Amino acid sequence: MEGTLGQLKITIVRGKKLVIRDFKSSDPYVILKLGNQTAKTKVINSCLNPVWNEDFSFSLSEPAGVLKLQVFDKDRFKADDKMGHAHLNLQPLMAAARLRQIVGISSEGSILRKAIPESDNCLAADSSILWVNGEVVQDVWLRLRDVESGEIELKVKLTNLPVPPSK
Repeated sequence: MEGTLGQLKITIVRGKKLVIRDFKSSDPYVILKLGNQTAKTKVINSCLNPVWNEDFSFSLSEPAGVLKLQVFDKDRFKADDKMGHAHLNLQPLMAAARLRQIVGISSEGSILRKAIPESDNCLAADSSILWVNGEVVQDVWLRLRDVESGEIELKVKLTNLPVPPSK
């Protein structure tokens, strides 16, 4: 069943311990993909611990799918260098939103679910999915794959959730 479930708001907060792809540093940027939707951060010049604090919105439909991130080093005269990739499965976020509706959780700051690092995800640390200001929210550190080091911090919010029908 294809239908819009709400808006997914992603803040690419920052990166840490990114790899060197130029002489002494890198000029990193992030590309986000969700289904056929794509967004790109600005390039941060000469920085291995960049701060972006950039917000992006995606329409979320069923099935929720996977948010994919690719980090690149911007190069002027040749193809941009890969600096790793990561993904975030959105199903736990969706399951937490459904649980909140079913159980009727309305208290501010309630933990709906915990996500933990496992071999099939890119989580670098435990992450709580919370109910905050009428939104399902998750702060996440993702470990980059296929690279020596690097992590990206995201804030994920599920907003404009459909209101369940009254009984």
